[in-house]
Amino acid sequence: MTTKKRICTVIIVLVIVCTVCVGGFFVWKKTGKGGSKSSQKVYVQKVSSLNTASDFKLSNRSFLGVVEAQESVDVKYDSSKTVDEILVKNGDSVKKGDKLLTYDVEAINLQLEQAKLEVERLQNEIASNKNQIAELEKEKKNADQDAAVSYTTQILSLQSDNAKNEYDIKAKNVEIKKLEASTKNAYVTASIDGTVKNVKTVDKLQEDGGDVIMQITEEGDYRIKGRFNEQNSKDIMQGASVIVKSRLDDSTWKGEITSVDTSPQKNSGEDMYSYGSSDEMSQSSNYAFYVKPESLDGLMLGQHVLIEIDNGQDTSINKTGIWLYSDFICKDGKKNYVWAKNEDGKIEKRYVEIGQKDEDNGDCEIKSGLEKGDYIAYPDKSIEEGMTATTNEADVSVPPNDLDPNDNTDSDADNEGGDEDIAFDGSDEDGMAIDEDMLASMTDEEIEEYFNKLYGEEENAENADGENADAADADAVFAE
Repeated sequence: MTTKKRICTVIIVLVIVCTVCVGGFFVWKKTGKGGSKSSQKVYVQKVSSLNTASDFKLSNRSFLGVVEAQESVDVKYDSSKTVDEILVKNGDSVKKGDKLLTYDVEAINLQLEQAKLEVERLQNEIASNKNQIAELEKEKKNADQDAAVSYTTQILSLQSDNAKNEYDIKAKNVEIKKLEASTKNAYVTASIDGTVKNVKTVDKLQEDGGDVIMQITEEGDYRIKGRFNEQNSKDIMQGASVIVKSRLDDSTWKGEITSVDTSPQKNSGEDMYSYGSSDEMSQSSNYAFYVKPESLDGLMLGQHVLIEIDNGQDTSINKTGIWLYSDFICKDGKKNYVWAKNEDGKIEKRYVEIGQKDEDNGDCEIKSGLEKGDYIAYPDKSIEEGMTATTNEADVSVPPNDLDPNDNTDSDADNEGGDEDIAFDGSDEDGMAIDEDMLASMTDEEIEEYFNKLYGEEENAENADGENADAADADAVFAE
């Protein structure tokens, strides 16, 4: 064999080996690392965790609340004054600013006159002491040394008395101002609108002790106390409309935020609102707001509820049973199905019956075909029946859904006749456009796998064509 023929033989062998390796690589990639379809694992989630009709689901505009008694205000009286008349009785409705009781103005005026007389007496005593000090100063100048010491002692004593009297005058002037204000405001008024309760007579008050003579409770039997933190404080404002949802059943109530308390609320281990952390720097401060419901029917004292800001959302749909986001629903002609885990732990098409749809939230009712304990996968064009289901994301060999989120509908022809707006076709489509933004967010390995899925078959075909061409070239060389 000539040298030229040996070189051609080596080149042909190398081309054949490379072609086999490339083809094997793509087969290995497409079959899940060389394994069978059943060895490829698909991530599944429990239906109950995906159910949008769950009883307790806190959204970013939902707040925890509890039904409590209306605010009650203690009305205290000034024990330094004499009550003249109590103007209200138990059960009376009052408005903010209404008079509740009056004080005896004559008694106040008497105290005022006494205080003024005391000031006048102190001023006269100061003037008298000053005159004595002046006389003692004159006599001291003509006295001997021993007598001068006695004069000095008397002068210092008088000066001390004057300093004390001047302090007492200042204190009495403050008292006089208070008494003068009391004569102008010789009554106590209501600080809120409400109903008068627990009115006591002065004798009963003295018998029981304390200074609370009555209470005023806001109108209505109950109010709802909610809590928020600084992260969602922008959603809470006085006068905002809210929807109150029961956590016991599907009952809802309309309401309005009547007040917002910006004083930080106390957290404790037993507090339903507490984050349970002892590290103050890791916690978010909580604040309270209060809701007045339009109706109290069905509410119980101490009942825990959810409070949502009313943005006109539709509350007419009574979501019970199983509701899933429409993205989980695939289309097989006119039938709907989900990728579900069967009793053998494998992925299967599970046909389901669709009921009501919530267009605003993007979910729909599953009338039959699924139970809350079943497991389903998010649709992906790589999923096939017979693959292994797993709940461990680290074991997944089928990649997460990397398709255009809008690429989930069949052709119009397939959709005719029912549930046309819930349609994700699990079959491959030719000519899928490359999403550059999507590729920018992928890792190098994900990009490689993405293009292998798109063009793997074409490259294999090209490699096969190349192998044939190389073989033809080799034949031509041997022919020479």
